[in-house]
Amino acid sequence: MPEAQIELLRALSSSSEGLSPGAAATRVRVASSTVSNLVRTMSAARLVERVRPEHDQRTVVLTASGEALNLLERYDRASTAALTRVVEDLSEADRVALDKALPALDRLVTALETAEGTGGDAA
Repeated sequence: MPEAQIELLRALSSSSEGLSPGAAATRVRVASSTVSNLVRTMSAARLVERVRPEHDQRTVVLTASGEALNLLERYDRASTAALTRVVEDLSEADRVALDKALPALDRLVTALETAEGTGGDAA
């Protein structure tokens, strides 16, 4: 599955009520037309569902299908297993260095998300 599809599924699965196409584009930091293309492909593959809320039939909310959530869970398990194997093969010094770097990496991610939320350019 292409990374762009995985990112969209992550965004959709993190919102219990789903996302509008515009909100999904903002969340994954791509153009609305890109989300439209992804949704078209992913809907055909039964990974994304388009739902019209009862309170406003003019809008569409995107949700990840049950099949998509299962695929994402399998992807996460496989990725975690691969990362674990590689990290276990590193030297003790490298594992300690990675462990010490994690707080700084968390702060970096937070700073990037904050900059994006205030109009900063992450690209």
